[in-house]
Amino acid sequence: MIDVTIKIPRKTTIAFSGGVDSVAVADFLRNNHEVTLLFVDHKTETSEKALYLVQQLAKIWNVPLLIRCINGIKDNRQSQEEFWRNERYKIFNEVKEPVITCHHLDDCVETWVWSSMHGCSKLIPRTNKNVIRPFLTTRKQEFVSWCVRKELTWSEDESNYDTSFIRNHIRHKMMPDILKVNPGIHKTIRRKLLKEANV
Repeated sequence: MIDVTIKIPRKTTIAFSGGVDSVAVADFLRNNHEVTLLFVDHKTETSEKALYLVQQLAKIWNVPLLIRCINGIKDNRQSQEEFWRNERYKIFNEVKEPVITCHHLDDCVETWVWSSMHGCSKLIPRTNKNVIRPFLTTRKQEFVSWCVRKELTWSEDESNYDTSFIRNHIRHKMMPDILKVNPGIHKTIRRKLLKEANV
């Protein structure tokens, strides 16, 4: 089941990568909300492939599509992940209306693990300026199941499997062992999120 822990405005923009998370969220919302899709082109081969799918889905669903490009220059002190994230949020913050990102519970657990290793455990906040994250208590598998049931196509970002990126290293290398130590970690973090949201 897709959980929603924050009220979603009737008119909203979805940060739409064409990945399974954003495809599920867009399909979930588009019949009862006035949605616009916002695709951020990272100027990579993967992004170019995703753009074609994004354009096709926007046409099939008959919803507006905004395309923005990352044009900044990476500081040598930044990781590639950090640079892309910062540039995406600059683009999101330029949108006048609320922007939904499709972060989910698995993202929250990975963020909590990463931040705990740096001495200060953190949860992904539900809001950040005009950005809202309504699906933080939903497991990623729920998005996958939604798309499979609806026979929806999504784009797979090959870079998500590159373990030279810290996030991917945690996801693919560390999480299997973490789940052996604490199989209930997702339930634990979900309770923390609900407590923080007063739900």
